[in-house]
Amino acid sequence: MATKRKGGKKSQVVVGKVLVSKKTAATKVEPAKGKLGVMVVGLGAVATTMIAGVEAIRRGLAKPVGSLTQMGTIRLGKRTDNKSPFIKDFVPLADLKDIVFTGWDIFEDNVYEAAAHAAVLKPEMLKKLKPYLQKIKPMPAVFDQYYVKRLEGKHVKKGKNKRDLAEQLRADIRAFKKKVDRVVMIWAASTEIFLEPKPVHRTIEAFEKGLEKNDRAIAPSQIYAYAALKEGVPFANGAPNLTVDLPVMIELSKQNAAPICGKDFKTGQTFMKTVLAPAFKARMIGVSGWFSTNILGNRDGEVLDEPQSFKTKEESKLGSLEYIFQPEIYPDLYKDIYHKIRINYYPPRGDEKEAWDNIDIFGWLGYPMQLKVNFLCRDSILAAPIALDLVLFLDLAKRAPELRSIGIQEWLSFYLKSPQSAPGLYPEHDLFIQSMKLKNTLRHIMGADLVTHLGLDYYD
Repeated sequence: MATKRKGGKKSQVVVGKVLVSKKTAATKVEPAKGKLGVMVVGLGAVATTMIAGVEAIRRGLAKPVGSLTQMGTIRLGKRTDNKSPFIKDFVPLADLKDIVFTGWDIFEDNVYEAAAHAAVLKPEMLKKLKPYLQKIKPMPAVFDQYYVKRLEGKHVKKGKNKRDLAEQLRADIRAFKKKVDRVVMIWAASTEIFLEPKPVHRTIEAFEKGLEKNDRAIAPSQIYAYAALKEGVPFANGAPNLTVDLPVMIELSKQNAAPICGKDFKTGQTFMKTVLAPAFKARMIGVSGWFSTNILGNRDGEVLDEPQSFKTKEESKLGSLEYIFQPEIYPDLYKDIYHKIRINYYPPRGDEKEAWDNIDIFGWLGYPMQLKVNFLCRDSILAAPIALDLVLFLDLAKRAPELRSIGIQEWLSFYLKSPQSAPGLYPEHDLFIQSMKLKNTLRHIMGADLVTHLGLDYYD
């Protein structure tokens, strides 16, 4: 919210904690009052790492490294203005101390037990957080082993059909709303089998009939998304499942002012691709082949060891290069790229994923070169701050009149392997363009001047 600064210049006001021009200051974004409820689907490695991390940060035990909302800055005005406040001081984000967590899972373990089982965080850290984490116990989940072959749900809801299950989720949401002021839902559960859009996904009426008939084309993630959007709750999808990237979900999102975005947290290998590929393209360096392989030993790795679930992940990971390189525009450089992806389940590695990339490139006069990348990353450590940022930014979008009713929040593509865009518009995968779009969206809703990086006025 914009407020006048006492004793300051009449032409300036304070937006958040930042002094900006009164002429451009926005006053429409609602403040983040009260508690923000975060409903997490799947209290596994990513979710427990996020929840434990937020509590550790609140206690001053650690820093929110990797979180743009907590550590990132945003430039305002010219470079010579030297004004780069923290994003959290510029836009009215929920404070970490105001976040309340709950969620669903197919196992009864509380968050402490689930985090200990995931073995991402050190035992000494978890021990300090144990009293808090033990209190967060999962509600029974909506689950069907048909969609995740390698898991067996033991703590699941029962219902006469999928419509009944959706109504049970809506009841969970409404009950939680009584304890908090605002709610956001995020999917941090396993990857479902590969599905394609069907007629049941075209309209709300068709989808609801499909729920009643237990249509196989409606997976559990879609039931969660439907329940959230019907209740006006923003929804983020951390997996590559076919979930909100459907006409019915876009319609529900707009109808109930419940923002949605793309899917699949952009953590390790794809993150590196969206950094390196734009660099090759910017320098007009050709690429003939890109071979990617991974070893991963956590529950996600076990699920992806099943071919139908891997197909869903593969589709998500393959798309970035084609959209970045635009081979139809640059056929001499990128038309015949051989792009191969492999994910191998290797239990000894646990959550410490290792990714290898071999990239065959060529330069001046067609001379070949190679680049090899070995990324020894921690999957949940990279995903946790992404999940937190998506929650906070979707809550912001819900409070911003210009954003809450448009449905797809393309400005959040920065965080996702499969960005979602308006029908007929290709998704933007270039990390640097995504970053500029995100920050310019924040500037726009707060009434600050956009940064174009033109810079000619410095030389007048």
